[in-house]
Amino acid sequence: MERKSIGQVSEASGVSRRTLRYYEDLGLLCPARTDSGYRWYSEADERRLSQIMAMRACQLPLSMIVQMLEDPDADIHAALCAHLQSLRAQSETVEVALQRTQAAIKAIERIRGMKTEDAFEALKREGLEAFEETYGQEARERYGDDVIDETNARMLSLTKDEWEAKELLEESIKVQLRLAMASGAPDSPEAQELARMHERWIGIHWGAGYQKAEYLGLVRGYLDDPRFVKYYDGAAGEGATAFLVQAVEAYQA
Repeated sequence: MERKSIGQVSEASGVSRRTLRYYEDLGLLCPARTDSGYRWYSEADERRLSQIMAMRACQLPLSMIVQMLEDPDADIHAALCAHLQSLRAQSETVEVALQRTQAAIKAIERIRGMKTEDAFEALKREGLEAFEETYGQEARERYGDDVIDETNARMLSLTKDEWEAKELLEESIKVQLRLAMASGAPDSPEAQELARMHERWIGIHWGAGYQKAEYLGLVRGYLDDPRFVKYYDGAAGEGATAFLVQAVEAYQA
């Protein structure tokens, strides 16, 4: 049976000696040793290295590779399918981030050279225009032109400090959502604080004239809209949107 030294395996595979030693430390490779302590890799070792390289090419974490290779009952097909779903989700997230970054660059280029106040007003208009483009028609059909026009006017009237407070509250809701989910109960103190924060955030957009039933209808509608599910679940984990709805329902009961 032909055996190869670590140098020969490194040259043939393109894997550095340092990485081969690291794989050995993890228990992924177990080459034999000569009386002098030199490593000798068998054909079985090289086949195992090929498997490792194939899985690494799929961007599987080493911890998962160790588990799959060490567990004779491991379902490699199922693991790869799950990993594929994860990569697709990451791809969607990256695509959204790319689009937002490109939009931000364009916005900065447009306001470059403006006075601070003029630049802030321009950014507000950019945000409202983006909302109209994405949700405008749907929102107007559901709530009517008057409601949406009043909301837009309310947003345009916000001062810089008020606008930044609104943005901070939106990000704080995501943090509080994670804390509330950790509590495990939609009526926990953490969940009730989450509901209060969300109601304040809606109030900034809608004003004080909305009815309780309208608010609950809006929040429950999140579950039927993949965009909202993706937004909240993406921020706080799977099931976050449903938990938010339950927390608001418990608070409004």
